[in-house]
Amino acid sequence: MKNEVKIYDPALCCPTGLCGVNIDPELMRIAVVIESLKKKGILIERFNLRDNPQVYVDTKVVNDFIQKESIDNFPITTLNGVIVLTKSYPSNKQISEWLEVSESDLIVTK
Repeated sequence: MKNEVKIYDPALCCPTGLCGVNIDPELMRIAVVIESLKKKGILIERFNLRDNPQVYVDTKVVNDFIQKESIDNFPITTLNGVIVLTKSYPSNKQISEWLEVSESDLIVTK
């Protein structure tokens, strides 16, 4: 069975970070990584609290986290349903290890 990685964002105006005055390079990096993996048929999911609030309610580990912690501790990342990272996005190295893919798979190719 392949590992399942899910990233739960705080409420964002957009997933790329390009919607505001200050561009967030981490949001851009993670958006590119996810798009690149999807193009290669590798599943990684990302949710935005603003757009997918019901997912946060329905996912027990995320709902429990919100009740015990603070929304300020987002983003959170789960690996096979277990929280493995909070307060920051996973590095390319972490994602490649969790999904058992090469780091080169995380880069957009034409």
